[in-house]
Amino acid sequence: MTVHTCALIKSALVTETRGERKERTRRAILDAALQLCEDSSLVALSLRQVAKEVGIVPTAFYRHFDSIEALGLELVDESFASLRAMLLDVRRSDPDFDDIIDSSIGILVEHVHQQRAHFRFIVRERAAGPPRVREAINAAIEQFEKELATDLVRLTGTTTWSPEDLQILSGLIVTAMVGLAEAILRNPDRPDAEKAIVEGARVQLRMVLVGALNWRSKR
Repeated sequence: MTVHTCALIKSALVTETRGERKERTRRAILDAALQLCEDSSLVALSLRQVAKEVGIVPTAFYRHFDSIEALGLELVDESFASLRAMLLDVRRSDPDFDDIIDSSIGILVEHVHQQRAHFRFIVRERAAGPPRVREAINAAIEQFEKELATDLVRLTGTTTWSPEDLQILSGLIVTAMVGLAEAILRNPDRPDAEKAIVEGARVQLRMVLVGALNWRSKR
């Protein structure tokens, strides 16, 4: 092995180590922001608070994010990404209304438990966050509605619907799912209450779909 090759390998290892260290710091900043926002909103959070919580100097914050608002946008993306992908898989693998309802609710409930801090963040910032963060959350929810409307046309009973009516139905479904997540967050550590909430959401969605399947769209 030549001296030049050894130098290249050493350089690659150093670069990888620095990359891993940077990613750990970035992750620590995101986690610190989630924790510090538990009882307030991003609008009340300063980068100095975050930097102090992570153990870095304030100027180091800018190596990862341009602003607190940019950090918030990253948390929005992080909060929705995996849930959106899993719900898409459910709808596209088993086009049956009852199965879609049960599977989608199951996935949502699981995500709320696994990523409670992220969902609490979304609920808070949707109402009181910085403008760009609120817009990003609403845009993500609208994207859910658009994707659902696209998939609904593949299901029996909706093939003759207008795009506008499909959008209305998808909006009703997504609104019910958002309400379910918020209700679970309002009742932490109460299994009986959560069970009733989940069952109520399941019945609500089935009632919506029963009515929808009897709808005749005017084109």
